[in-house]
This record gives sequence, structure tokens and C-alpha cells, in this order.
Amino acid sequence: MLQSPDLFRTLLDHLHEGVYFLDPQRRIQYWNRAAERITGYTCKEVEGTCCADNILMHVDDDGNLLCKSECPVSASLRDGAERQVRVFLHHKDGHRVPVHVSVAVIRDEKGETIGALETFHDDTPTLAALREVEAAQETPLICALTGVGNRRLSERALAQRLDEMRHADSRLALMLVDIDGLNAVNDAYGRPVGDVVLKMVARTLHNALRPYDFIGRWAGEEFAVIAPNIRPIQLLPVAERLRRLVEMSSREVSNRNVTVTVSIGGCLSNEDDYVESIAARAERRLFEAKAAGRNRVSVDTE
Repeated sequence: MLQSPDLFRTLLDHLHEGVYFLDPQRRIQYWNRAAERITGYTCKEVEGTCCADNILMHVDDDGNLLCKSECPVSASLRDGAERQVRVFLHHKDGHRVPVHVSVAVIRDEKGETIGALETFHDDTPTLAALREVEAAQETPLICALTGVGNRRLSERALAQRLDEMRHADSRLALMLVDIDGLNAVNDAYGRPVGDVVLKMVARTLHNALRPYDFIGRWAGEEFAVIAPNIRPIQLLPVAERLRRLVEMSSREVSNRNVTVTVSIGGCLSNEDDYVESIAARAERRLFEAKAAGRNRVSVDTE
């Protein structure tokens, strides 16, 4: 009974981890239910395809595409070693999802490699800021479209974090993230697709943050990211990482991949800062990033 393929499929379908099996050419031969839930892709959509064929498109923390170069599955098939990595996969809805991946080579009774098994689980942090949002479900503090805090909640969170940083003798970073060319997306595809892009960007940013960071919708196509306990040397790499992950996100619309970029302006808090003063500095930096050609980061680390 333990050798029954149907039994093994049933067992794997009841796991909370995503599981899929690839042949030596990296074609997906099996895709369990958890993989469907985490990625949004059904087994019918992926089985028989290559994992790099516009499906998972793993990227690292810096947004570098791994499927064409440093793919962990390819590396394990080549040297036979097991691997564990943290990557961002591409969700069917377009946003990026952080996952912890384990890869193992599978061999037959003769010791010949017949494929690789990859397991992965969603590594999305439970944001402290989103707990505030959940507590405010019945109040007008949430952006209904993107599911993140609205301007009112963002300003409240920023004021609270500034006060906490003063007492802790530390600094926070405020990054204003503006979607480049969203009006062009609306004109080309219609407002509903523009709304999908807004949600995609919000989810990608949210998934890239630490548990105690905050994201809110600051204006129409602009998001505010509040990152406490940031040192000056960290601000630019963090902002660049967010920019790159959004750039590597995409959503399929009418057989075309819709992509957008973001411009980011960021600054660090000072002891005497209040909401309006730090927001004004971040806005100036955002304007500089847009003026420099868009898809840019401009930060003030003073």
C-alpha cells in the first residue's frame, strides 16, 4: 500500500508546505495543494512546464532573477547537494512572496538522478503594523483596495514610532514609494488593471518588510514605509531592495506581462522630528528620484 502513487499524492496534498517534483530538465511533474495556495497557480497550469517559464521566477533579496543563473534546483541537480535558501517567488497575482526553500535530489534504485524535490513555505512576516490594521477593521483606517493602512493610520503610526525612537535613542527611516507611470497603465489597460497593479506593489512591499515595519497608502499611487531602528548605512540598501523587488514583479494581462517600477525617497528621523517635518524631507528626496529619471532611489542619511 505504501508504494501506491495515489497514496503518496494524498499524503503530500495534506502537507502545509508547498511541494513539487521536477525532472532533470526542470519540468514540473507534480505540484501539491499547498503549492497552489502559496503561489496561486493550479497544478494544471504548471505541470509539464519548466519552473523558469514565467511561473515562480525566483529572485534573491536584491531582486536578482535566479532561474536563469543561480537556480538552487539547477545547482543541486548538478552537484547532488541539498540546499536551503530564502527567495522571493512570483505569485500568480503578480506580487512577490518570500519563501524558505529546501531542495533535494531524487535518485532511482540504481543511484541515477531522476529529478529534484523542492519544498517551500511562506516566510511572510506578520507585521506588527498589520496587527494594528486588523484591530482597526471596523474603522476607516484601512485602504480598502490594497489592504494596508490608509493615510490617517500611516500618520498615526509614524507619530507613534517617532515617539518610540526618541525614548529609545534610536532612529527610524521613512521611505515614500511612488509608482512610476501608473496613469499610463490605466490608459493602456483600464482602471481595473491599474488597481491590480496597486495591490501587487502593496503586497510586494509588505512581503519584503520586517515584522515590526509598517506600510500604508500615503496618497493615490504612493506608499509610506516606516522602518524603525535603522542605521544610516542601511537606508540605501533597504530602499534599493524594495525598488528592485517591485521591478521584478509582474502581472499577466491579456497574455502580456504588466510591470511597473517605483521611485523612492527616504530619510532618517531626527530627535526633534514630527510627522510633517520628516514627511517633507522624504517628499523632497522622492522628487529628486523622479526628476533623475524614475525607477531611482534618493535618500538622506544625515
